[in-house]
Amino acid sequence: MDVKDFCKGIESEMTAWKAKLYDTMRKVDRLGSAEKQKMLGNVEDLHMLLQEMSDRVDQLRTECPSDWSPMKKDIEQGTIDMRSKYEETMKFIGSASPVSIAG
Repeated sequence: MDVKDFCKGIESEMTAWKAKLYDTMRKVDRLGSAEKQKMLGNVEDLHMLLQEMSDRVDQLRTECPSDWSPMKKDIEQGTIDMRSKYEETMKFIGSASPVSIAG
């Protein structure tokens, strides 16, 4: 896989993650104060993971190293970490919500 193709694919995936984070924040905003406070750490973690991935993709795009497989592994691990944190957050939101929040 070419680094440019990889970057384009990961950028599309990050755009989807940004949309999920936006939806998550809307759901967190509907929670009570205590539940919202518990979720802020998870949401901040999600934002940091997304920013780290974005920075690595920018670096790949500008530096274009001959061996970019270590960065590719880091980005792929970031995606796995983000998915895990997202699922944990959504599970908590579902259990903390007095009324089911769709999505």
